[in-house]
Amino acid sequence: MRDAIPSLTIVVPCYNEAEAFIYCVDALKNILIDLISKQKIQENSHILFVDDGSKDNTWLQIKQAAGQSSYVQGIKLSRNRGHQTALIAGLSAVDTDVCISIDADLQDDTKCIEQMIDKYIQGNDIVYGVRNDRSTDSFFKRNTANIFYGSMSAMGVNQVENHADYRLLSKRALAALLEFKEQNLYIRGLIPLLGFHSDKVFYTREERIAGESKYPLKKMLALAIEGVTSLTVTPLRLICGMGFLTCFLSFLAIIYILIAKFSGHAVEGWTSVIISIFFLSGVQLLSLGVIGEYIGKIYMETKQRPKFFIDEKTND
Repeated sequence: MRDAIPSLTIVVPCYNEAEAFIYCVDALKNILIDLISKQKIQENSHILFVDDGSKDNTWLQIKQAAGQSSYVQGIKLSRNRGHQTALIAGLSAVDTDVCISIDADLQDDTKCIEQMIDKYIQGNDIVYGVRNDRSTDSFFKRNTANIFYGSMSAMGVNQVENHADYRLLSKRALAALLEFKEQNLYIRGLIPLLGFHSDKVFYTREERIAGESKYPLKKMLALAIEGVTSLTVTPLRLICGMGFLTCFLSFLAIIYILIAKFSGHAVEGWTSVIISIFFLSGVQLLSLGVIGEYIGKIYMETKQRPKFFIDEKTND
């Protein structure tokens, strides 16, 4: 149990969220005011919006909200860097006892924020927000999500199923997360590696409050590839296994061909040869593609480039 009342930062990455912003800021401000009145968080608690190079007037709305309320702060990245980098940028700016990350679309139940604070006070350094009902998702979205989590688990990526980036981190858990310096970020796979005491809160996924989803199928596939190649070498091991299997099948084929040759039953034709060439060529190209993905990540990591640049802050 923790006795001291914590200060809280709610980190909200935003990309073209002009339509949803007004609903998001009002909902989160009401949560802060309620928790402060209940003396569960300190009065210096606030919301930190991170504009990930939006093309609409999201940043203008953030600045206006910050000028009207002491509960709102904002930072603007110099260009669009993606959700995971924007989230890390926001987390890097946190200077409070705890932080909670949440998306601006309000599909994650904001009422769970109080439950997360309660679990932090009970002694947890990490509290995961986990969806236990995706009935508001389309059939396609729901099933691709299940395939996504199943595939990631099969590849050896340790993550909490049906948990995205809605979570609480204590100050020491956040400090540990920021120790990871890799360029290729998959935060939901890094959090379990921290090893601190954790718990979960469960909620029903709501419909998007406004605007369009920022995670279509293309980005979901990119995120899955990022997670697998950043956290596990299972694909490389699969290539090794596939190589052994191919060699074994080729060895059997050689024995069969020699037996047929010496018994006088060899059948002339190109079918088997062509099939073999195409099969082995496909295996080689696939293997080179997977290996190339890993080599590309090594190349990017060795450059040690900055993950982001902050263009503007609301308190400048």
